[in-house]
Amino acid sequence: MSKPIVAIIGKPNVGKSTFFNYIVGSRISIVEDTPGVTRDRVYGESNWRGKNFTLIDTGGIEPDTNDIILSQMRLQANIAIDIADVIIFLTDVRQGVTAADEEIAIMLKKSKKPVVLVCNKVDDFKKFEADIYEFYKLGIGDPMPISASNAQGIGDVLDNVYEKFPQDGDGNEDEERIKVAVIGKPNVGKSSLINKILGENRNIVSDIAGTTRDAIDSYFENDNGKYTFIDTAGIRRKSKVTEKIEKYSVMRSVLAIERADVCLMLIDALEGVTDQDAKIAGEAHEAGKGIIIVVNKWDEYEKDTGTLEKYKKDIYNKLSYLTYAPIIFISAKTGQRVDKLFGLINEVAEQNAKRITTAMLNQVINEAIAIVQPPTDKGKRLKIFYGTQATTKPPTFVIFVNKKDLFHFSYERYLINQIRKEFGFVGTPIRIIVREKLEKDMMK
Repeated sequence: MSKPIVAIIGKPNVGKSTFFNYIVGSRISIVEDTPGVTRDRVYGESNWRGKNFTLIDTGGIEPDTNDIILSQMRLQANIAIDIADVIIFLTDVRQGVTAADEEIAIMLKKSKKPVVLVCNKVDDFKKFEADIYEFYKLGIGDPMPISASNAQGIGDVLDNVYEKFPQDGDGNEDEERIKVAVIGKPNVGKSSLINKILGENRNIVSDIAGTTRDAIDSYFENDNGKYTFIDTAGIRRKSKVTEKIEKYSVMRSVLAIERADVCLMLIDALEGVTDQDAKIAGEAHEAGKGIIIVVNKWDEYEKDTGTLEKYKKDIYNKLSYLTYAPIIFISAKTGQRVDKLFGLINEVAEQNAKRITTAMLNQVINEAIAIVQPPTDKGKRLKIFYGTQATTKPPTFVIFVNKKDLFHFSYERYLINQIRKEFGFVGTPIRIIVREKLEKDMMK
């Protein structure tokens, strides 16, 4: 059985993200005093009393609003309610029971889901005791006082949540999932792609650049395998990162790349590769992640004979360090070729984790040396004694030589190309670490 899902629901600015971050144990949700900062559902994993569960932080619900973003935040919260096994209804004791709280309480009663009512910002129980009793009138049950910022009372809340977990799920299934980060500058269709894959309105999609501020996990399973899709906030140019919120988002996008096995680098077909695209792709390359270049909005691009190959060549010219990355042309809007992504994701994840034997590696190295002799400098020739694979993700090889200074970048690139020619390593960077070893040591 899958892990139980717990959703944190409440109006904006009651402390949901602070509460979420404490339980998950990391700063996953943006914490700001600006109402509505957490716009989408944000997932995190936690454990209580030996039970693993998934926690969802949601954008605050504004029951009556015509604002496009706030209304979509309400929709996202409704989806979280639908998929949750247990709901934590977080309120603010200092604000008292508001009309928004009463509307949310009605929604939760209609859902017929187990609800734990929590009053946040109770730093002093005696001081706020009378105010806590006011929340009984919501008809949700006993209000539980906590202070999320001071980590008071949270254990009692989790005990209550634990008692409401479904009895038929052990919640401890260790599923092997490929983590896929969808990266790219704002408005290239990252959320639209994930929505198309999931078949639900999972992330807020609008024409407002930067709508998705958080990196959000979506779990998906089909005949191809099990996946976690991470929709990152669109990475903006540093010159445009002025708000603290945006700075958090850039940091989270980089962290999302670090968490991923495979990165889908989205390019807008109508704009082509921009400097910003090169910067973002470079982050994934430097992190050693598997990379697939995904050209979105291909249905809108005007085509002619040879257009596709010409476009590919242009991409590789501008992203010369990513010539190992496969390119696929899709339309997130129509779904064109989206189903082809899974085969590529599986292949690239496998290649990124591939390991080859020392004997096979050295056979390729020796053949490469026979074809192109190592470089010399001032009469001294580079000698390559042997190589071995040290790690995977990315595939990393240690090459033992007589003198590191003679191992020029051009010869390193040549060896990498020979290794790719023999073993593939499609979609993954290859790293080489050079170590010096005295020749007399090799003779022992």
